[in-house]
Amino acid sequence: MHSLWLTGRLLSRAVWNGIANISSAADPNINRKSEPYLVSAVCGFSKERKIQRLIKGQFGDDAWFTTRYKSADVLGVADGVGGWRAYGIDPGEFSMHLMKTCERLIKLGRFTPSNPSELLARSYYELLHHKKSILGSSTACVVVLNRENSTLYTANIGDSGYMVVRGGRVIHRSEEQQHYFNTPFQLSLPPPGYQADVLSDQPDSAITENFPVEDGDVILVATDGVFDNLPQNLLINELTKVQGERCASRLQTVANSIAWMARNLSFDETFISPFAESAFANGINTIGGKPDDITVILATVAI
Repeated sequence: MHSLWLTGRLLSRAVWNGIANISSAADPNINRKSEPYLVSAVCGFSKERKIQRLIKGQFGDDAWFTTRYKSADVLGVADGVGGWRAYGIDPGEFSMHLMKTCERLIKLGRFTPSNPSELLARSYYELLHHKKSILGSSTACVVVLNRENSTLYTANIGDSGYMVVRGGRVIHRSEEQQHYFNTPFQLSLPPPGYQADVLSDQPDSAITENFPVEDGDVILVATDGVFDNLPQNLLINELTKVQGERCASRLQTVANSIAWMARNLSFDETFISPFAESAFANGINTIGGKPDDITVILATVAI
């Protein structure tokens, strides 16, 4: 959960409920001797303990998708800003619609595989002009594997993000964007009259990167519920287990493990979490994990 306003920060201790989903972007019947593709698995938890209606593409206020179109495999996550709940707005609605719009535009071929930032912008502006007002704020991260040139293209706004591991080392990791502690960059559609009071970053604020991938590379795309609670060394240990893995079921096992560890540590009040370390660096004396919705998309590159 993140701060919504320009002052203060919003944290809450909550509980969980989760579901795992398998998603493979690979068609095993297609012979691909040199063209890469992604094999992926998804797992996550809502921070709420009460039983909730489970919706594909959502874990609490988090949203996600995995899809493909011709020469591209695409992964995306978004984290709805929880502060809107105090104003009667469902924080998960904006993030869900943002990711569903991205997925729909991809399936229609209305995107450029080398420009995920443009995809986020088109999705955002489509929501902006939607006949029914879709209000709220969200961070977002979209990762595209362009199979034509074996290159990964990324766009990230806020503190969701990605990590790529090869040979037990992090070769790429997204850069977190924060206005100040626990207040990440976010796309926003505020109610009329609130525009001046709410953080609202533009889609072109996204940090974009591109780099070549190799057979066996492991890609983690996740919301901050993962990165705030799992130190990098723990993530590397888990990701290394699936180096070169092409079996979606085995990927699912490790995706489940990562999500479960993040969930357990988020409620450990004695754990020195990455979130607690960041708080201390910002002059806030706290300890323990950060209860939050958790979304894990784990993928490997197969060539």
